[in-house]
Amino acid sequence: MPEGQRADARRNYARILAVAEAEVAAHGAAASLEQIARTAGVGSATVRRHFPSRRALLEAVSRKQMEALCAHARGLADSSDSRGALLEWLGDVVTYSVSARGLAAALVYDGAGSDDIYENGCSAMLEEAGSPLLRRAVQDGTVATGITVADLITLVVGIVLATEQRPDPAAAADRLFRLAVAGLSPQG
Repeated sequence: MPEGQRADARRNYARILAVAEAEVAAHGAAASLEQIARTAGVGSATVRRHFPSRRALLEAVSRKQMEALCAHARGLADSSDSRGALLEWLGDVVTYSVSARGLAAALVYDGAGSDDIYENGCSAMLEEAGSPLLRRAVQDGTVATGITVADLITLVVGIVLATEQRPDPAAAADRLFRLAVAGLSPQG
C-alpha cells in the first residue's frame, strides 16, 4: 500500500486485507469480492480500487508468507547439501500452498510468453528467491540442467491444484511432490 495515501484509505486497505485473508482461508481463490467488501464495510469499488484484480488481492493476502519463504531460501543458500536445500525449500512452498487456499491460483502463469513470471508478483518473488538454490544444485550436479524455477513453481501449482479436493490435501500433495522428486524408477 502506498505511503502517501490518506489515513482513511490506509485503514480501508488494512480492513479489506484482514477480511480478505479470512475469506480466502475459508473459500480459497474464489472468495467473493462482494462479500469481502460487505464484511469490511466498504463498497466493492473501494475493494477494486485497492485490489484491481483477484490476483492482486491473492498476492496481497499471501505477501507475508511469500516474504517468509523467500527469507527461508536465502537462509538455505549456504547449505552444504545444495539439492537438500532446494528440496527443503520447495517442500515448504508445497506445504504453504496447500495450507493457504488460493495461493496456487495466485502462482499460476496466465500466458505462454517467457516473461509471464514477471507479471505475477508471487511467482516473481519465488523465482528470485529460488534461483540461487537451483543454480547451486545444478552447479553441484545434483539437479539436471535446463530446469527453471518457473518449471518448479508450475509443478508445485499442479500438485496443489490436483490435491486440493482430497480428504487430506497436505498428505496427498506431499506424496506427489516426493514422487515427482524421486521419479518413477525403483530405488535400489
